Amino acid sequence: MSNDRQVNAETPLEERPPKIDAPAQAAGGVPAVVSTLRKAVGEMGILRSLRVLKQVNQKDGFDCPSCAWPDPEERHLIEFCENGAKAVADEATLKLIDEEFFKTYSVRELSHQTDHWLAQQGRLTRPMLLDVGSEHYRPVEWDTAFRLIADELNSLASPDEAVFYASGRTSNEAAFLYQLFVRQFGTNNLPDCSDMCHESSGRAMMETLGVGKGTVTLKDFELADAIFVIGQNPGTNHPRMLATLQQAVRRGCRIVAINPLPEAGLIRFKHPQELSGLLGWGTPLASLFLQVRINGDVALLKGIMKHMLETERRQPGSVFSLEFIDRYTTGYREFIDDLDATSWDLILEQSGISREEISKAAEIAISSERMIVCWAMGLTQHRNAVANIQQIVNLLLLRGQFGKPGAGACPVRGHSNVQGDRTMGIWEYPTKQFLDRLEQVFNFKPPQKPGYDTVAAIKAMHEGKVKVFIALGGNFLSATPDTRYTAEALRRCSLTVQISTKLNRSHLVTGKRALILPCLGRTEIDLQASGPQFVTVEDSMSVVHPSRGWLPPASAELLSEPAIVARLAEATLGARSNVRWRYLVEDYDRIRDLIEQTIPGFEDYNRRVRAGGFYLENPTRKLKFNTPDGKARFTVHPIPIQNLRPGQYLMMTVRSHDQFNTTVYGLEDRYRGVKGGRRVVFLNPEDVKEAGLRPGQMVDLISSYDGIERIARGFRIVEYQIPRRCAATYFPEANVLVPVDAVAEKSNTPASKSIVITIRQS
Repeated sequence: MSNDRQVNAETPLEERPPKIDAPAQAAGGVPAVVSTLRKAVGEMGILRSLRVLKQVNQKDGFDCPSCAWPDPEERHLIEFCENGAKAVADEATLKLIDEEFFKTYSVRELSHQTDHWLAQQGRLTRPMLLDVGSEHYRPVEWDTAFRLIADELNSLASPDEAVFYASGRTSNEAAFLYQLFVRQFGTNNLPDCSDMCHESSGRAMMETLGVGKGTVTLKDFELADAIFVIGQNPGTNHPRMLATLQQAVRRGCRIVAINPLPEAGLIRFKHPQELSGLLGWGTPLASLFLQVRINGDVALLKGIMKHMLETERRQPGSVFSLEFIDRYTTGYREFIDDLDATSWDLILEQSGISREEISKAAEIAISSERMIVCWAMGLTQHRNAVANIQQIVNLLLLRGQFGKPGAGACPVRGHSNVQGDRTMGIWEYPTKQFLDRLEQVFNFKPPQKPGYDTVAAIKAMHEGKVKVFIALGGNFLSATPDTRYTAEALRRCSLTVQISTKLNRSHLVTGKRALILPCLGRTEIDLQASGPQFVTVEDSMSVVHPSRGWLPPASAELLSEPAIVARLAEATLGARSNVRWRYLVEDYDRIRDLIEQTIPGFEDYNRRVRAGGFYLENPTRKLKFNTPDGKARFTVHPIPIQNLRPGQYLMMTVRSHDQFNTTVYGLEDRYRGVKGGRRVVFLNPEDVKEAGLRPGQMVDLISSYDGIERIARGFRIVEYQIPRRCAATYFPEANVLVPVDAVAEKSNTPASKSIVITIRQS
């Protein structure tokens, strides 16, 4: 039977054009305080806001459900940023969705609301079932829901006909149980949100350094002489990082910002907790801004290193750390030969940066004894994303920037426990060592065949190879590429299940049957048989620490994520599993005991995490590289050539300031001056004039890939400081333009930052 409910998979068109103001020249300050208070009080009220926000990122409080920037050793009374406070308020809202809501609204009616509207309706409070052929969700008991899922899973011809997705907000305890359940069920189909963001970072660093995680800690930022921030907007995506950068600048560290868009947070920072931040001009951050063309990063980095090479030859031994290179690396000669063979004309053309500006960046690198390079999705979502990151590794290796304080590689993760999920085994390509350990501890034979990553899972659903889709958190439809194709894929499933706290578009575009399983949030007390529980998370710099909720649950019917996973495993596996699932969730110490037995680095887990947390050691900090030959690798990559035809632009998708991942908190991108709307396309004023267009004009955006045309309708033109022939749009609105087959080499991450588009007048 068809599940065509005439549901709109894309975000609806906007009735009014947004208001466009001049972009901000500073982040933070009074506007950040006002925006924080407005959101917090509007969602939680004054007293609840005061009670909740004072516990964010505190040692006896809960981990912010937003980004993964690490906490300082000494905590202040206020340890949250504007967007973190919005994330907390969004979860701890007093608004609730009951069964009357779903009686009132059909999924078709809900699909014509904006993502912002959906998020504002409140917390989900009880399990809901969308029956075959129905347009309305109805309440269902937990036992019935688990039995329904178990029956569907157990009726599959193969365990590989199910996909088990996970988001980065999932705790270590829930993630570990989830992967254990899935592997005992018999598959490695465990894609997660890493596949769409930093998978390219992990692949690049594993090949060159032997480890897929960042090599720096927060204390290294106190020692660095230079910090390069590439393809990252910390003012919106990781605002607490700005305080770290501010402290670095004040002691003399130089910051180099490399990005196609000027970002307010890297221009100047007004710390909201300082009088000068509220009343003064704030602190200028980036001493050098290189406005690289979209996907011109390989060219730019090669230019920086080519200048360094030329200086080294004029002054032998003054630039390159030759002793380090000789002792700890391989591939240096081939790398140097490639730099020699790369012409300056090609570097300048493809980067869009002058030789003078490239030289300034290179001189900062040369004169810095300790250097950190940070990056985010501006580098990881291109076809050549792995090459982008490996060029950063090359730069750091040339200067010997590993194995010493204040130096190293820093991929800045976007979700609070996305790194911890991977550590716990949420991965479609598990290592043999990990599977062997599971077998030893739990006495079963784990599946050996690699599973589907996110893009492969979408294709498998579309081809009918996957019939059941289960998501532990997240908003899969809005987070993934090729919106219409992904929607078709989900609709071809027999059952889709979403474990969630808030309503989102993935609850509306479903399989023939669909379940919503509401769960506790980070802010809420998790009461199990042995008493209140805490969970643990791993931040962007490999520190594992506890998180304890403080608020009563939004509904008495909510279950914790570990409890949901355990009961689902028990219902599905029955006597096939020797794991005492419910026993484990009675006391989360028991789960952590099993993690300790399974995963290296978690020795004495319960004691150490109760003492405040611990750092998972990174071998590169001791100059140990877990590569086949035990050495770090220089790699050679050609400069990607962007040959745009007349009328074509290279588009990247970005977040607005009032957004975290796919959750839209409001309609004000304060830093870019866009208010009251999201369907905009940022273009260079000269490109607007040349194309015969005008600011504010409504246009359609079109991408063409392998002969298939994709159209995103109803976008307003905004003139902006962006390189010529480049364009920027918000996601998820523009995800429809990102082909499912346009992915990064090796990592298979969607190339959402490198989409060729044309513009047509509406």
